[in-house]
Amino acid sequence: MKVIEGAVRTYAWGSRTAIASLRGKPVPSPHPEAELWFGAHSAGPACVVEDDGTTMGDDLLSVIESDRTAALGAPTVERFSGRLPFLLKVLAAEEPLSLQAHPSSDQASEGFARENAQGLALDARDRNYRDRWHKPELVVALTEFDALAGFRDPAVTVELLRELQVSELDPFLGMLVGQPDSHGLRALFTTWLTLPEAAIQRVTPAVLSAAVRVLESGESGFGDELRTLLELGEMYPNDPGVLGSLLLNRVRLQPGEGLYLPAGNLHAYLDGTGVEIMANSDNVLRGGLTSKHIDVPELLRVLDFTPVDVSDLIPAIRTVGAERIYLTPAPEFRLSRVELDGTGMTQPASISFDMPGPQILAVLSGTIEVRPAGDAPMAVTAGRAAWLTDADPDVVVRAASARAVFFRALVPIRG
Repeated sequence: MKVIEGAVRTYAWGSRTAIASLRGKPVPSPHPEAELWFGAHSAGPACVVEDDGTTMGDDLLSVIESDRTAALGAPTVERFSGRLPFLLKVLAAEEPLSLQAHPSSDQASEGFARENAQGLALDARDRNYRDRWHKPELVVALTEFDALAGFRDPAVTVELLRELQVSELDPFLGMLVGQPDSHGLRALFTTWLTLPEAAIQRVTPAVLSAAVRVLESGESGFGDELRTLLELGEMYPNDPGVLGSLLLNRVRLQPGEGLYLPAGNLHAYLDGTGVEIMANSDNVLRGGLTSKHIDVPELLRVLDFTPVDVSDLIPAIRTVGAERIYLTPAPEFRLSRVELDGTGMTQPASISFDMPGPQILAVLSGTIEVRPAGDAPMAVTAGRAAWLTDADPDVVVRAASARAVFFRALVPIRG
């Protein structure tokens, strides 16, 4: 049982306030801070906090590698090749991320082997598969959180495109009207993604001008979609992903709501702060809104064009006392939110955990004390996390402040 400090990732789309505030650091931060990683990913493992408060010693990856069975438990070691199978993050987006999708387990395994056989270096710019794992992910909003996720019902998209009344869209609209299903979505998205730059320069400005006109009329039923379109068009001129965004569900999560993204789901986070958990993988196929490599044939092989309703992507929640568990089919992780009240008036003051396997308790507000049976408690403050191993005894977690909120990540037991 140890206190760990998350690894800060400084991407351009990040926030200068959200993660710094969480960690009790000066605001604004010197650079945009996009993600805070609590895990054992080789690109940014969490650091172990020593008794004197420093983080100059071991990182979580080396701690696990020193005794995988004690850290993870024999079932997790066997099932996930000795790796901590999940990565827990705090994500803070002030600008949209790229359109992207993740492969299935079979696709990742085959793609990784294929690119190895081709001799592609793991850090090559045109490499798609950096490991053999899939990457399902779940995000739970801490603030209002906006995203694009999954292909919308084609009939609704036809309404949106007709509302714009752009003659340059007529040939593309006909593709979806004539085939309002996954095949029509595949055909239209593929066409837009492969348009010559001259065509994009002709079509996109006309669509953006129409969006302004429709919004100014105050009569649109697609206000959020059109405002997102204009924002993306300003940030990524001549990027085919701007047109592609018109095909996706526009999602707005309220704090505490979750969004689960399985393999093949095309998505982009737009704005907001959330807790994200995913399978511990680097496999990303990009589809626009980026200057990074886009492998169109491979992306099209991975994408699932089946239309989805937003409700299909919202995980069910099971509440057990102070714990709200977000239910997904992912074998690598289970995520829950726990709120404790140090006074015991509105929520329980403590909670007991006896689940086997590795666990991470990331504190988002207040301070918790983690007490193993027969031992002294370990205090964990906001912005840090507790690392619990399979070999650790059962623990009681108590709020050491009037209010304490933390997220609990573990490997679920499957029957």
